[in-house]
Amino acid sequence: MDEGLLRSLTPGVLGVLVRRGADFATAEDAVQDALVEAVRVWPDDPPRDPRGWLITVAWRRFLDAARADTARRRREDLVDQEPEPGPAAAADDTLLLYFLCAHPSLTPSSAVALTLRAVGGLTTRQIARAYLVPEAAVAQRISRAKRTVSGVRFDRPGDVATVLRVLYLVFNEGYSGDVDLAAEAIRLTRQLATAIDHPEVAGLLALMLLHHARSASRTAPDGGLVPLAEQDRGRWDTGLIAEGVRVLQTALSRDRLGEFQAQAAIAALHADAPTAEETDWVQIVEWYDELAALTDSPVVRLNRAVAVGEADGPRAGLAALAALDASLPRHTAVAAYLHERDGDLATAATLYAEAAHQAQTLAERDHLTRRAARLNARLSGRGVAPERTS
Repeated sequence: MDEGLLRSLTPGVLGVLVRRGADFATAEDAVQDALVEAVRVWPDDPPRDPRGWLITVAWRRFLDAARADTARRRREDLVDQEPEPGPAAAADDTLLLYFLCAHPSLTPSSAVALTLRAVGGLTTRQIARAYLVPEAAVAQRISRAKRTVSGVRFDRPGDVATVLRVLYLVFNEGYSGDVDLAAEAIRLTRQLATAIDHPEVAGLLALMLLHHARSASRTAPDGGLVPLAEQDRGRWDTGLIAEGVRVLQTALSRDRLGEFQAQAAIAALHADAPTAEETDWVQIVEWYDELAALTDSPVVRLNRAVAVGEADGPRAGLAALAALDASLPRHTAVAAYLHERDGDLATAATLYAEAAHQAQTLAERDHLTRRAARLNARLSGRGVAPERTS
């Protein structure tokens, strides 16, 4: 079963149902039922037209639900409009669905969660990780959002800021390696940049391009993570970097700074450095200051502490870190890195081991475990081979 094919077809199928008059919550349930049926049937009897098959089955599921719900009996006259099996017209409604999910009746956080689940294809657990909140809280948020828009007519698209937030989180999830969504997020952001002249849309596109340019060097042949400082910069995509910088410069010239432009500026400074040692950390700290003023995000301040440690020394970085909540994700890993740079290998090894237990992905856990083992070996007088960095 090609799960990637199912994931890529889902937004289009959902869009067809919404355009035909289905309310969003029931349409999403119908599409999910069709996907389950596809997983059951396709291995033994693959359809010639997967998209048409999904539309037909999902539409039937929607009609069944409409007939069973007395509040929606007015939809029974749609039974005769059930689409015939066969090739369906190609259409890409994904970006439209992102805007429709950002409905004015929803709060921005609820709209983002609903869109990530219904259109972005992320699980509740992945959304919770992106929000830094418990999984149960996200599940409740999505349920409330579905109830809010149940029966609502989706003819009032939401604002650009909410759609940008969704695209950013989808890209981050794809960039983490758990789900292959980064390229799709870039494609949709390109479409949005073509349709809307907005500096933050351009800023987000530049940020995605600059990060994606490093994707080939982020993992070693054995699947292990390769830190930015250890990546083979010869494998970075110079074409994507040049495009990202060009898009960013155009956006910054508008003098309407936003958080995505500031993040892209930081990524551009990393991309501009021929070696890790030549990175302009002083400028990066200045951009983090701008970003912190724009967002007041604890995650931004955590990353700023790392930059301060590079620009002004590890003890300055530890001082900046001390002002932050120790329960922040990656706080322990950052503390371990700064202590290692300060020469306190024993404390660093302990913190790396602790951070490994807190890691949210297997790749991150293995990377931190190797760091702890390397330092413990040095402390005990045993040499170890250096980590491979591809």
